[in-house]
Amino acid sequence: MSLFRNATFEISVAQSAALPPAQGAEIAFAGRSNAGKSSAINTLAGHTRLAYVSKTPGRTQLINFFRLNCGAALVDLPGYGYAQVPEKVRRQWAGLLEDYLRRRESLIGLVLIMDARHPLTTLDHAMIGWFAPTGKPIHVLLTKSDKLSRNEANKSLFAVRKALAELGGRVTVQLFSSLKKTGVEECEAVVAGWLGLDMPVAAEK
Repeated sequence: MSLFRNATFEISVAQSAALPPAQGAEIAFAGRSNAGKSSAINTLAGHTRLAYVSKTPGRTQLINFFRLNCGAALVDLPGYGYAQVPEKVRRQWAGLLEDYLRRRESLIGLVLIMDARHPLTTLDHAMIGWFAPTGKPIHVLLTKSDKLSRNEANKSLFAVRKALAELGGRVTVQLFSSLKKTGVEECEAVVAGWLGLDMPVAAEK
């Protein structure tokens, strides 16, 4: 059984005070605007419109909660970075993201979405800087890997792993393609491990 398949929308919130009471473990998905976060969530869930996909960066302006069959929640965070929105709104998003990532006790891990062609931007490092002090695991999805040759994709994978090696084993990195539906099982196995669920582990890439 797929971990993310059949996820159902639960609630959207715009500020920390509106966060719902915890009803189980939460796995956050975050990423720079236009890195492919919504497409990755839709691919993992096997749903074409679970998370809104837009060619305009920054359209996801809320924290969206989706309930999984196992009882955990997939939490879709606002895209950060070069969103075409007013500066005041960007600051509000940053505060919401930082507050949730640092203080939400039910949050057990972060899936961080990066474009495989442009990984580890200044904003990605900032996100890691916010979350790493919690000691909770981070799993990096290098999306849009289909737009690179196999050699180029592997170079990106190894470079990101090397750059984040100082954070130790709690940071894992993989290639992912929403277009080709590759990397789904590997991501599921990692998150299932966080949840203490028994799922097959995908072959190392």
